[in-house]
Amino acid sequence: MVPAAMRLKLFFAAMAISSGLFGTLSFALPASAQVDAGLNTVGNTIGLTATDPRTIAANIINIALGFLGILTLCLVLYAGFLWMTAGGDAAKTEKAKKYLINSIIGLIIIISAWAIATFAINALLN
Repeated sequence: MVPAAMRLKLFFAAMAISSGLFGTLSFALPASAQVDAGLNTVGNTIGLTATDPRTIAANIINIALGFLGILTLCLVLYAGFLWMTAGGDAAKTEKAKKYLINSIIGLIIIISAWAIATFAINALLN
């Protein structure tokens, strides 16, 4: 058993430490200094725009999917050319059909990706 005088000393020591810690923390003021890191100057120098990054990402996605759509259109035209120049050869006709079916499947995937990306981007921007 701890004597009463020792308990009283421990109590006051704990009170002094806790009031010292919490007292100094309660009077601390937030830092409100204005720091100029020069980012506006750098942004103006390199020509950054104030465009939202989500809009930039949407434009990049649309450009990439547009390029893939053009590539798929070229594959459909190539498949049609192969079919027209097959001259009745069954192997060439089958090759042209495979190109055509695969390019149409690719076109469906690209259109689906565009629809999903457009929906997600519109949900993020609004």
